[in-house]
Amino acid sequence: MASISVSALLIRFFIGGSAVVVSTIIGKKLGEKAGGIFAAFPAVYLAALLTASIDFRGEALISYSILLSKGAVIGMVINIVIAIVAGYLLPRRGWKQGLMFVLVFWFMLSSFVVMITANV
Repeated sequence: MASISVSALLIRFFIGGSAVVVSTIIGKKLGEKAGGIFAAFPAVYLAALLTASIDFRGEALISYSILLSKGAVIGMVINIVIAIVAGYLLPRRGWKQGLMFVLVFWFMLSSFVVMITANV
C-alpha cells in the first residue's frame, strides 16, 4: 500500500464520499432501512479495486487485487458483526454511549483480526 498514487487516493476519496452522500439521500427519501442497505455498499473496496490499475500492472496487479479482495471479505464479515452489535446496543444504551461501545468493540475486533491474520 506504500506505493499508492495521489490520483488513486483522490478517486477513492470521491467514490467513497459519493456513496455516503447517496446512501444518506436514499435514507431520507426511502427510509432508514433502504439507506442502511445502500450504506453497506462496498464503495471503498470497489474504488480501491478500480484504481489499483493506476499503480500496478501485470502480476503485481493480480496479486494486489487478490490481497485486497481477501481483506475485503474479512472486513465485510466484521461489518456484519458490528451491525449486529450496534443493533443490540444502540436501543439499550442510547446513540452516544452505544456508538462509543460499538466503536471500541470494532477497534478491538479489528485489531484482533489483524494480529491473527498478519502472518497468514
